[in-house]
Amino acid sequence: MDNERLIIDNDHTDNAAPALPTPGNDDIVLEVKDLVVHYVLEKETVEAVNGIDLTIRKGQTLGLVGETGAGKTSTALAILNLVPNPPGVIKRGEITVCGSKVLAMNAKQLEKVRGKDVAMIFQDPMTSLNPVMPVGEQIAESLRYHEGLSRTDSLIKAEDMLELVGIPAERSFEFPHQFSGGMKQRVVIAIALACNPKVLLADEPTTALDVTIQAQILEMMRVLKEKLGTALLMITHDLGVVAKVCDLVAVMYAGKIVEQGTLRDVFNTPLHPYTEGLFTSLPNLENREADLIPIPGLMPDPTKLPPGCAFEPRCRYAGEKCKEPLSEHKASETHTVLCARYGEPGFHIDMKQGG
Repeated sequence: MDNERLIIDNDHTDNAAPALPTPGNDDIVLEVKDLVVHYVLEKETVEAVNGIDLTIRKGQTLGLVGETGAGKTSTALAILNLVPNPPGVIKRGEITVCGSKVLAMNAKQLEKVRGKDVAMIFQDPMTSLNPVMPVGEQIAESLRYHEGLSRTDSLIKAEDMLELVGIPAERSFEFPHQFSGGMKQRVVIAIALACNPKVLLADEPTTALDVTIQAQILEMMRVLKEKLGTALLMITHDLGVVAKVCDLVAVMYAGKIVEQGTLRDVFNTPLHPYTEGLFTSLPNLENREADLIPIPGLMPDPTKLPPGCAFEPRCRYAGEKCKEPLSEHKASETHTVLCARYGEPGFHIDMKQGG
């Protein structure tokens, strides 16, 4: 870490895959195009996701980063076609998981995809497990449905999955209340991985855990991802988590992807003022007396988003152009930014001054 931010060295990212799709590649397992998700209330509409694009290939991990309310969880729910309706509505977009068009599927077709091709680790393990069913049975349930295993075989495989995530097989007959928070999260991960999905969605999987358990869970997810070849969408607000497990980064603000690239692109050469603000808000480990430099102001009201840049009221670089509709700029083959001022002569992000 330098004065204010994480720096990713070359060794960490030498094998990182490009963040943007290459036409003709057949290893894309998740593709989201122009996704728009709104929540239509009686008197107003919450514009949660506003035209985003994401691409993940086999074995890649993409970190979707942003503040609470940025639209990250709504994006994950849309990928599973689980946006609660009402009030949620997927206004437009196309989501492809392992070649299947998710938004065109009926309920029965979706049941076959969820858990088999794509699975999700929800944010709170306390509410993700059935409190009156043994944890082994909860894992076996998915195996019987998707793999067609017998009750006996599914319970044996459930014990194997518990062992895989570091829980003794004999605990498969215990109930969720007999496990710690970290152990519950391991069980949730075992359920998600039971049918070896090609895409795993992880929504803040370590938020409810203490720091030491967080590190264990993240390392376990990294090892399992490499062992099983699963692609991972990691939803988080923690840049340390992104640095540890992700190959690619997409920074989300007010329902839009404002910057996207490889880990090295975004961490070493941030291009959007909001990305700068995230980094300069980090504690300075080299100078413990240095002040934190928070991003001023608050996220905009999602029911009253401006036509231009939603970050403009909080941005120290803002100009009149920022109030006009935005277009995406391609800084390189792997790095894009949604900023009205990008490319202006003399304009650059100054990480040393902060917000």
